[in-house]
This record gives sequence, C-alpha cells and structure tokens, in this order.
Amino acid sequence: MCGICGIFDAEGRGVSQEPLVRRMASVIAHRGPDEDGYHVTPHCILGHRRLKIIDLSPRGRQPMTNEDGTIWVSFNGEIYNYLDLRDDLIRIGHRFRSETDTEVLLHLYEEKGESFLNDLNGMFALALWDARRGKLLLARDRFGKKPLYYFHDGSRLLFASEVKGILADPSVPRQIDPEALSAYLSLGYVPCPACIFKGIQKLPPASWITIELDPATHGLKTDGPHRYWTLRYQPDSRLTEADCVPRIQELIRDSVRVRLFSDVPLGAFLSCGLDSSTIVAAMAEVSETPVETFSAGFDEESFDELRFAEIVAKRFS
Repeated sequence: MCGICGIFDAEGRGVSQEPLVRRMASVIAHRGPDEDGYHVTPHCILGHRRLKIIDLSPRGRQPMTNEDGTIWVSFNGEIYNYLDLRDDLIRIGHRFRSETDTEVLLHLYEEKGESFLNDLNGMFALALWDARRGKLLLARDRFGKKPLYYFHDGSRLLFASEVKGILADPSVPRQIDPEALSAYLSLGYVPCPACIFKGIQKLPPASWITIELDPATHGLKTDGPHRYWTLRYQPDSRLTEADCVPRIQELIRDSVRVRLFSDVPLGAFLSCGLDSSTIVAAMAEVSETPVETFSAGFDEESFDELRFAEIVAKRFS
C-alpha cells in the first residue's frame, strides 16, 4: 500500500503550493511510511508516500520519470504481470533503470497512451503527468481495490488516496452530501462517484480521467471519466463440474502465484474461512518457503475462530 496525492493548478502556482502537497502527503503517511517524494511544475505537483515492496533501492523512488523527464507517475498498487510487460517493452527497445513495476507504466504509456490501462493485471490508483501534452491522467484498477478521490473547483483539481489528503487544504468545503449520507445509512457504503463530502468525488473503478488547461476559460478542462473495462459473464453450458474444478484450481493457483513477487517478507491473514484457507493452501503449494500466517481471536466464543485457524495452519505448516 502506498499513498498518492497532488494538485493541477490552472493559474500556474505550483511552486507556491508545494507545502500544501507536502501536508496532503503527510496525512496519508500511514499508507507509505518508508519515504516521500515530490515532482513540482508550475501547473502540476505530484506527491507520493512509499511502502517498499519491489526494488527497495533508491531507484524505486516515486514520483518516477521516463528517460527524458517528460512523463512522471505517482503510483499506488501492484502490477502482477509487470515482468511479462517489461520483457515485451525491452524487446521493442525500451531501457529500464529499476526493477520496479512502476517503471513499466511509464514505458507502456509511451507506447500506447491511455489504452495502456487495458494491458494491466493488477490493483492500482495512479496519477501520470504528461508534460509534452500538458495533461494529467488519473486512473483506477478494474475493481476499484485501490482508492482515488478528487476535488475540482474550476481552477484547481486536488486528488489523493484518501479524503483526508484533500481536506488537508482548509479551503476545501466540509459540507456533508445528504444524498451520500442517505445511501450510507441505507446500503452501508457510498456508491461511486459520490463521497460523503459534497464536491469530492471518487474516480469509479476501471476508469480514467484527464485534466488539462482550457484556453477558452483559463481554467481546467476534464475529459472523462471513461470506462476502459466491464465485467462480462459468459457461461459455457458445455462445461461439467468435473471440467470446472481443475480449471478453478488452476486459476486460484496462478492468481496467488503472481501476487507473491516481493522483495520483502509476505504472509497471510488466516481466519479459517473458505477464502483465507484456500489462499493459504495455494501459497503453500507454490511457495518455496513456509507460509507465515497471522490470526486474530476474540474473547467472545461465538466470534472466536482461532481453533479452526490452528487446524489450517498446522495442515500447511
């Protein structure tokens, strides 16, 4: 987990607003306790809080840029197919300075523009500044696992991984949206693109939006949100249960395997339910080292599942 934040300012006050972006990053420091980083231009400032997972060296610092400094990205998440994408990019001439999945985003964007999102298998929220086009791109993964909020007042757009990052700016209104509150009380959550605060929006899952200067109004012009992927369910009635079981096992095994790329120790929260037990079983199968599991217990017996978690933990050592 990392944290991203930033500002696009139509009036070109980027340098003077750097302290604000630093405050925005500081209030989401829990998302990335290892280090912070900033890229400042007159119109766009990117901030980042890093949790080191892949390539722990300084080469993995963010915001990260391409070779000529024309494209910058602040990225939260993991791209599970980054090694395959990296190999493809190297074959067509791209050169890499780090071992991170972040750098793959820069080179893939150079090749494909906004359509590079279709190639990503992962969970992410990202902000990409294209200095050549004067555009800021915000994007979110297919199921919205990583959060991204933004606030647009006409002359500025603020974005952050959490609402509190945007509220680090005291000029942003703190007015509750009654419709969002009603939805929360009815559903237990606030559906996209609404937020509990009026004027702040969530970028929907599987979507991207671009922001650039608008010469006609001397303000900002947005394009989007655009949806780049939609879930489709197309059952094959010819498949039997005997066909499905090994296929599901294969998909689970592969899904777990690609999530184990890391330069830091990995573990699993084990409750003993079907989901966590299945994941631990798959981890034990594909991992070369014993799986570290962590469980939480409760004094109330009706809530406590530690005895069942212990059975699973012992089964897979």
